[in-house]
Amino acid sequence: QVQLVEFGGGLVQAGGSLRLSCVAPGRTFSHYAMGWFRQAPGKEREFVAGIGSVAHYADSVKGRFTISRDNAKNTVYLQMTSLKPEDTAVYYCAGDTTGHMSTSPRDYTYWGQGTQVTVSS
Repeated sequence: QVQLVEFGGGLVQAGGSLRLSCVAPGRTFSHYAMGWFRQAPGKEREFVAGIGSVAHYADSVKGRFTISRDNAKNTVYLQMTSLKPEDTAVYYCAGDTTGHMSTSPRDYTYWGQGTQVTVSS
């Protein structure tokens, strides 16, 4: 059962930007830690960014991606800039009910269906 919904994926040229959004229909997640993960073909799902009391980023996206949240709108965002072809993947939003941000996908309870991001060279 899909409990989170992502928006904003698409095709962009290298150097471009995209903003992903994640909403939780019918659910209040202001006390959740939220994370963004991605999975490229043939690779494991990897942590991209997370936000609890503070934000945390994978080294590969630090300085290029920004995670933020609007609790009034039950929405989490991932602003992606200076995109590279290696950022191409399906991006997933996840929620951790403990409120403690984790880089491990095993610690997240709620997941979205994913949104495809493709960066062309």
